[in-house]
Amino acid sequence: RPEFRTFEKLKATLDKWMKICGQDYVDIWRIVMLSQSSKHTEREVEIIMQALEWAKKTGRARFTGISSHDRPHIKWMIEQFPEALDVVITPYTSKTKVVDDADGLWAAIKKHDIGWFGIKPYSSGNMFKGNGLPDDPHFEEDCKLARLTLRYILSNPAITAPIPGMICPEQVDNAALAVLQRRALDVDEQAELKKATDEAYA
Repeated sequence: RPEFRTFEKLKATLDKWMKICGQDYVDIWRIVMLSQSSKHTEREVEIIMQALEWAKKTGRARFTGISSHDRPHIKWMIEQFPEALDVVITPYTSKTKVVDDADGLWAAIKKHDIGWFGIKPYSSGNMFKGNGLPDDPHFEEDCKLARLTLRYILSNPAITAPIPGMICPEQVDNAALAVLQRRALDVDEQAELKKATDEAYA
């Protein structure tokens, strides 16, 4: 909200929620920007970066970052404010490809040693046929697809971690199993994941 896009409001928000949660510091403070963060004014971006740097300098946050879906703008922010950003949070799904070029987002992340947390790995749930609960008839099929998706993402060294939405303990166990199974997808698994991804995007 525009009224919170000031240095004082951002500082107060972090302090308020650390107090409510009984924390002296946070491991990561990320500020959620507009999905299309390039819609922020340059001054708003400067204020956000100033707040992130303040949080690190005062010991309130070990690491700082932003959320945005606007990859060209994320790249620009990394290049303009490398001291303020330790992590970026942006979608990474089974359809996302890393372009290993000399001047893309991935190159900027690597150059500045930025962590990349990939959100929405399941394309906001569109990958699945069921509702995600164990009593759903599609639960086992959807769990297998979730594991394939996480393994695909984890096989990319550009990703620090995927952040899947999980709604029950069984889904947590399933995500842990994907980590234990962590290895490149074989040809059949790649075809299965591609088919499901194409259907989700269709």
